[in-house]
Amino acid sequence: MFLKNAWYVGALSSAVERDLHAVKMLNENLVMYRKQDGTPVVLEDSCPHRRLPLSMGRLIDDTVECGYHGLTFDCSGSCVKAPGVAQIPRSAVVRSYPCAERYGMLWVWMGDPALADESLIIDIPEWNQEGWGVNSGDAMSIACNYLYVSDNLLDPSHVSWVHQTSFGSASIIGKPLKVDVAENGVTVSRWLNDVEVAPFYKKFVKFTGNCDRKQQYEVRFPSLAVIKAIFTPAGTGGDDVAPHPDIFLMDSYNLLTPIDEKNTRYFWFQLRNFSPDDAEVSRMFNEDVRFAFNEDKVILEAIQKGLDKRPAALDLPIDSGPMRFRRRMQQLIEAERAPVEAAVAVE
Repeated sequence: MFLKNAWYVGALSSAVERDLHAVKMLNENLVMYRKQDGTPVVLEDSCPHRRLPLSMGRLIDDTVECGYHGLTFDCSGSCVKAPGVAQIPRSAVVRSYPCAERYGMLWVWMGDPALADESLIIDIPEWNQEGWGVNSGDAMSIACNYLYVSDNLLDPSHVSWVHQTSFGSASIIGKPLKVDVAENGVTVSRWLNDVEVAPFYKKFVKFTGNCDRKQQYEVRFPSLAVIKAIFTPAGTGGDDVAPHPDIFLMDSYNLLTPIDEKNTRYFWFQLRNFSPDDAEVSRMFNEDVRFAFNEDKVILEAIQKGLDKRPAALDLPIDSGPMRFRRRMQQLIEAERAPVEAAVAVE
């Protein structure tokens, strides 16, 4: 169901402080906290004695004390105290997960710790770059499988119906899509020439009249989407032309963390090429983006319920990108599981 050897966002940095923060990721219960020096720690949220969640215990200095019988675990997951026991049992250990802090978020490596390489976290050159503003990260939970969300993020066409008052407009309905499959993911894109500026963007673009608009929806394995929105005066757009001085650029980073088979934690933030220090612009962006993503949430949760009852009866040409992404994801998951299953068979 899930690809384990990958970085997933576990929480917004601001959500994890000097207390025990419980999260569920890829069907695994974790507890997160910060050491006294601010370093984040992620442990299995289960005491090996009677499986009480460690998040129900206490943080003592940089260790976690179980709230049932006081077994205490350090940042590596080793038991360092077992009251009333002459010698700490070898089995008194919890799993420790590699973690990293980047872009205002805490990332967790859910697979083999030996493979955890922080350079695999997406690189964003515009982050902290002069002239670029950041819309602070936010998050919501969606009651659907993460692949339904990635389907949505590889489907530029849905904006004309789901986001009629924000990202969509009638003038872009039916325009053809280009699908590109790469080693690290799938991209669906299209240039829309001489169309109206969608409502969400109209208040931010620096020009009047119609525009050339590019929608580029890229989803990288296993579940990270980079949505690029480009608006430029009509007649000035294209991949092989110099950018117009009034070009509008917005890169939206959408990070999906499966909670379990039917629930997803959705994190996001945006970068824009204008008004880098304007708090009011950031506030408007944040409000409008959350409103639009709530529109997606309503649709996706209804889709989960509908497909639970009855499978889809057909696919459309617009499903090409999502279907290619799903096929490759399944191959990656099967390849990751094969060595484990072979080892179990030998045992």
